[in-house]
This record gives sequence, C-alpha cells and structure tokens, in this order.
Amino acid sequence: MNKATIADLAPAQLAGRRALVRVDFNVPLDADRRVTDDTRLRAALPTIEALRAQGAKVVLLSHLGRPKGAPEAKYSLEPVVGRLRELMPGVDVGFCPTTDDDAAVAASITLADGAVLLMENTRFLPGEEANDDALAQRLARLGDVYVNDAFGAAHRAHASTAAVARHLRPAVAGLLMQKELDYLGGALDAPKRPFVAVLGGSKISGKIDVIEALLPKVDALLVGGAMACTFYAAMGLETGKSLVEPDRVAMAKELIERAGTALILPHDALIAPAIDRPQDARVVRKDGIPGDQAMFDIGPDTAASYARAIHSARTVLWNGPMGVFETPGFDKGTQAIAMAMATATGKGATTIVGGGDSAAAVAGMGLDHSMSHVSTGGGASLEFLEGKALPGVAALDDRARA
Repeated sequence: MNKATIADLAPAQLAGRRALVRVDFNVPLDADRRVTDDTRLRAALPTIEALRAQGAKVVLLSHLGRPKGAPEAKYSLEPVVGRLRELMPGVDVGFCPTTDDDAAVAASITLADGAVLLMENTRFLPGEEANDDALAQRLARLGDVYVNDAFGAAHRAHASTAAVARHLRPAVAGLLMQKELDYLGGALDAPKRPFVAVLGGSKISGKIDVIEALLPKVDALLVGGAMACTFYAAMGLETGKSLVEPDRVAMAKELIERAGTALILPHDALIAPAIDRPQDARVVRKDGIPGDQAMFDIGPDTAASYARAIHSARTVLWNGPMGVFETPGFDKGTQAIAMAMATATGKGATTIVGGGDSAAAVAGMGLDHSMSHVSTGGGASLEFLEGKALPGVAALDDRARA
C-alpha cells in the first residue's frame, strides 16, 4: 500500500495531540438501542489503542444509518458509547452530542491524553454526504492529525471521509484501512497461485464490473447464487421461476464465450416451488430446472466441486452467497464454501471474504476467525475489486509525503 499510515507518524505528531479518526460504527441496534453486532467496533480497536499508546487524544467520527442531514434520535451514536466502554475497560470514553460546533471543538481540546471521545452522527450534518468543503473545514478543527480507518465508508466522497483530508494534515490510514488495502490489493496485484475467486449473490448486474476485473487475473472464477441463472439463460437453459435479468443475458453470453474454461457455473441446483417452501426442495442438474420451480442454492455436487477447487488454491477471494443463506434449507452451498475456505486457510492459503452477506454468513457460522481476512466493507470492497479509486483512500497522504 502506497498510502501513509499511523506507523509513519513521528511520536511528536501524536503525543498530547488530537487524532481525528474516521471510523465505521454503522452498527445494528435492537429495539432497546443496544448494539447487536460489535464487529466494526472491535475492528477499530487496534488503531484506537495504537494512537492511545502514543499519548494521543482520540476523537472519533462516524455515521449511523441514513438520516437526511438533520438529527434523528433513532440514529444517535450515543448508545454505541456504552458498548465501546465495555470493550475498552478502564479507558475514559466520552460522547459529544454535537460534531461541528464550538462546543465540539472545546470538548476535543480539553480531552485528556489517551482518552477517547465519540462525536455525534456525521450524517446529522447538512453537507456531509455532499462532501461540503465548509463542513470539512469545521470538522478539521477537531484534530491535529487525520486518520481514516473507515474502509466500509471509503467508497463515499463525504466531508468526513474525503474533503476533511484537504484541511487536516497529515492525513493517514489506520491499521484496519491498511489491512483491508493490503489483503485486497495483494489478491489483485500479486496473488499466490492458483488464484480462485468465488462470486455469488442475486444479480449479475451488481457484479459485472468485478467479473470483468477478475477474469484476467484468476485461474478459476466460480459462480453461485441466483446470478448463475442469468448465465443459464444465456446458454439457452430453462430457468423456471428463478431470478433472471433479461437485459443482462447478452452480456452473460459474451462473458461465457470470452472467459473460456476460467468461468465455472453450477452443474446442479437446489430448486423449490417458492422461497418459503424449503421442505419441498430437490436437486436437479443445471438443465433440469422445470418451469414451475426456482433455483435457491447450488446443488451438492457443485458445492463439493467448488470445495475441491478452493482446497487446491493458494489465494481465495469470496464475495456473495451461493443461495438464499438466510433460509434454512437453502444455506448448504454457502456453508460449504465457508467451510472449504476455513480448511484452505489451515493449509496455508490466503483466504479473503469480501464483506457484505458473505461476511455475515461466515460470522454466523463462527468461522470469521478461520479466514485470513474478512472485509468490513461490502460496497467498498466491491468497488476496490472493480479497480475503482476509493475517495476516502485517494484523499490520504502518499507514504513519501508523511
């Protein structure tokens, strides 16, 4: 990674100074406003602790949910502080109910060395999502150095992720951001081979740019999920009531012709009359889907074949479930991929889960710690894999400048 990180900062740049850290604390809350999944909080801890160890005052910025540029109680970050305090026992963790006013600046200045202060939701601020420069200047008053550790928001050009870096230097990556870019970048630029990518999900339209970017790089691209049915349609196969994107069939046909043997489709499918009837599911060959049925998962032969390919790989990148994994009965294919990747990790392969539903599935199986890396950014990881520049990364200092 050619961007500067907190490791490139001199001790004098942090000791007694304010580190303004953009984190991704967009976490789920239950009806009682309690955090139900603290994965993103825990992912930010190494950067927070590294800054505290250097004597910095740590000021945290994050968004939560989708408020429309004005305060909404249900999107307040205040409930997150309670869980953050539990994760950091003995640390002074405070909350500021404002973000870009004089009171917020005063709170950041009076913060004790090594203390942590979470500011209110950045999306309560008009101009945040418009990457407003005036707002960015106000946010820059909260710190002496800027750290972006919010990979999950790095694909958004917002005031707290991009414009603020124009007004607060040094602007560097946190440890989580560095890890994300190192793993995803390493998979694209210098993968250990064989390099196998596994792509799933419902629509080919959401993955077409990733497929285009990965095909020249991988040794095999394994396709699952409903998106496989658009490829089936391109092959002239019956898809029944399965989800197919008619406007993408021609593109799928062209991809099949161009990819040759690198693009591998499921050769059997788990079908059922409807998504709420998993008890009526049965396995058919890919050319045996009847008109009154739909594909809801890859079949067992495909799952076994994909697992063998993963076991033989040195680098595996996975994004997207193999079926409707949230429904018991249609989750076996996704489970098989997760278990195969865990096995591959144990054999020394580099295994990367590209965020989103894949990350949720792995976490639900308790296998997140059996992967080399599980990305915290679904949309950001997709855009990175597509080869797009992430605004939150592009805004940071290059290593030579720090």
